[in-house]
Amino acid sequence: MKYVSIILSLTALFMLSCVQSPRHDFSNVGKTAEEILGDPAYQAISFGAYRENTRDIQPTIPQLKDDLRILHAMGIRLLRTYNVYLAEATNLLKAIREIKEEDPDFEMYLMLGAWIDAQNAWTDEPERIRDVDAPRNKQEIDRAVELAQEYPDIVKIIAVGNEAMVHWAAEYYVEPSIILRWVRHLQDLKVQGELPESLWITTSDNFASWGGGGEEYHNEDLNDLIREVDFISMHTYPMHDTHYNPLFWGVPESEAGLSDLEKVHSAMIRSRDYAINQFQSVVDYMESLGVDKPVHIGETGWATISNEKYGEGGAQAIDEYKSGLYYKHIREWSNENNITVFYFEAFDEPWKDAANPMGSENHFGLINLQAQAKYPIWEYVDAGVFDGLTRDGMPVTKTYNGDLDSLLQDVLVPPTDAEIRRRLAERE
Repeated sequence: MKYVSIILSLTALFMLSCVQSPRHDFSNVGKTAEEILGDPAYQAISFGAYRENTRDIQPTIPQLKDDLRILHAMGIRLLRTYNVYLAEATNLLKAIREIKEEDPDFEMYLMLGAWIDAQNAWTDEPERIRDVDAPRNKQEIDRAVELAQEYPDIVKIIAVGNEAMVHWAAEYYVEPSIILRWVRHLQDLKVQGELPESLWITTSDNFASWGGGGEEYHNEDLNDLIREVDFISMHTYPMHDTHYNPLFWGVPESEAGLSDLEKVHSAMIRSRDYAINQFQSVVDYMESLGVDKPVHIGETGWATISNEKYGEGGAQAIDEYKSGLYYKHIREWSNENNITVFYFEAFDEPWKDAANPMGSENHFGLINLQAQAKYPIWEYVDAGVFDGLTRDGMPVTKTYNGDLDSLLQDVLVPPTDAEIRRRLAERE
């Protein structure tokens, strides 16, 4: 009996040790999201590496490494990407790890986005069921969890959905209850030790979806979501609103005597302030709930080409010069206020509006498909930051051959305030 008792005791101890032993080793987490977000030393950017007009052609690991080295040279340390079911997300993590093994000083982290759709999204079904998950949602979340477990030293944030609650995303948007359920699921996995405790969970969405806009978004599920996330990731796009909500954009009568370039500069200051006001509206709504947590900008940017309503003959908002001014203004403001901005975006991606090559969605990148740095980052070329680096075998050079006078010839002057008000009246 004595030996039986010993064996039973040893068996019990073994079983207890198995229960208590963690399934995942998160001892090498390193820097945390809490440390990174809000630190100007860790600049952030939205990232996609697609070179073709379809995502059926995935970027290769060597291509991803080219892109990573270019961004690292620019001081970028935090990337935002989404759609984890595609190979790009996994290969991006592999590429980061391989570069880190080659160069211990290389530092790059990731905000990993799991795409979320309403049931029947992207189908021929006549109705989207907003409070029911699309079948792929669980696969996206599960894959994001797997990647965060495998790469805890790189994945610092999981974002549940991308602009998944804003109502103009009519094809796929969901009710906040869907996002809330997945956020709680991920927070529970942290408590259970299935994810690093320091991993931050959020959703990345339009300012209105976070309560900063109309009351149609205000409900208890949103309020609970704000309480559950580790930080708020909000989007603001003054560029789009030069058409949709343009009263800030027009040249006021008091500036009629300014030069064309002065009018442009003044309009871009108003655009910066417009973005800041949307940011503050989210903060104000959050604080009205008695909540105090970080708010950062998950997306903002300014395209450089457009043959649509934002371009020539429309809002007159799109050119490289304005893009450069907006980039400068938003980076200066965010750095001064310890706010992280995932600037949209690193590289032009022609798949975003494949049917219209000159569409603005294809031209938000700071670097184009010819490996040319656009005006916002010409200074990096001048400083030799990209020396020795290539993208698809091409050295990083400047658009317009670096000729500012040539670039300025393409600058569009915004319409007058009176003209914008006339256009708005015609829409009614």
